[in-house]
Amino acid sequence: MEAEPEAANRPPRIPGGRDGRRMLLITFIDRIGNGLWASVSVLYFIYVSGLSVAQVGTLAALSGAIGIAGAPLAGRIADRHPLTRILLALQLLRAIATFALLTTDHYLPLLAISAVGSLGDRASSVLTKLYATRIAGPDRVRYQAVNRTASNAGWALGGLAAASALTLGTATAYRWLLAGDGLSFLAIALLTLTCAEPPSSSRVAAHAGMPRTAAPASPWRDRLYLAFVATETVLFLDDSVFQIGLPLWIAHTDGVPHGLAPLLLVLNNVMVVALQVPLARYGTTTAAARKLLVPLSAASAAGGITMALSATGDTLPAICLLTASAALFTLAEMLHAVVSWELSVALAPDTAQGAYLGVHGLAQSGQRSLGPLAVTAAIAAGPLGWTAFGATIAATCALQHRLVRDRLRHSPLSVPPVTVSEH
Repeated sequence: MEAEPEAANRPPRIPGGRDGRRMLLITFIDRIGNGLWASVSVLYFIYVSGLSVAQVGTLAALSGAIGIAGAPLAGRIADRHPLTRILLALQLLRAIATFALLTTDHYLPLLAISAVGSLGDRASSVLTKLYATRIAGPDRVRYQAVNRTASNAGWALGGLAAASALTLGTATAYRWLLAGDGLSFLAIALLTLTCAEPPSSSRVAAHAGMPRTAAPASPWRDRLYLAFVATETVLFLDDSVFQIGLPLWIAHTDGVPHGLAPLLLVLNNVMVVALQVPLARYGTTTAAARKLLVPLSAASAAGGITMALSATGDTLPAICLLTASAALFTLAEMLHAVVSWELSVALAPDTAQGAYLGVHGLAQSGQRSLGPLAVTAAIAAGPLGWTAFGATIAATCALQHRLVRDRLRHSPLSVPPVTVSEH
């Protein structure tokens, strides 16, 4: 008993043991590759492949739409087959698709290859989350927080490397960035080979003495879960705020330097790296995660209001208000990460976690299509548009808070504790 204070002073271990650490490294390397490519993909297709702006836009839209199917498809397969093997196959598929982009400059082949890559990206994202859920067990929220920290750090490193390479301004530099993305997929494929297969959720439930349903449940017949996913699509809109909303709003706000936009993206990244793990301690149980919807609602509403007010003052007040808005939306992003990770698993039955998380993946995929429309509509409506934008997210938080109440009250659906060997 006297050893407990000493244990409390030890650095917190990474949930999931050795495999948990390896999956974090996989995430870090994956995001470095994404940072290399995502920041220059549009420029590559225009300056290297010679596509028009309209063709690039259509390519991104169509490949993204096809990629939406990757999440539910991968989740369903993962409930029936070994997870590490599927992840390995997907990483190899992503590598092949990436290197294939280097082989042609013709529009239709580029579209087909991009669609395959998008399908692999969405599928691997969901299965990485499922793997973490299985190995981290009751510590899944803290693991997700560490995972997001690794993800943001990797993305920043890849983005900085891409920015440095682009100073050369040559087609060769673009091709090397694309090749670097492909090499990152090969690296994480090799790392995936070293990861142990986690226990399936149904096997964990059986060991814990939990009842098992006669057949796996279908998320497509679960109206409550589908409604939850619909609310999640709205709550994921923070992605579009930073990628599209803030840069465009700054460009249309008199007196605000355009260079503020990348600085606010840096602020977002730094805040996530510094604060995501500490914030996770406030959502370590399902009930606690649900309660975080209240401050999430407040942060979203305040972010919309400060964005609106930034258009009504002089340059210095506008800069301060835009910075405050970026900080508030980043806080909302971090709170939602904790809530989304926990509730998406807690609302899923133990025998169909893969299928349910696959359907949940549709929320983020759907946001990629709806988000740009939502933020451009807010910009077009002026200051009141941003106020309505923040209020809509806040109202959706309240709806989700009420929506999941009865299911969580009557069904202890969280994943039972999992013991993972450190050896």
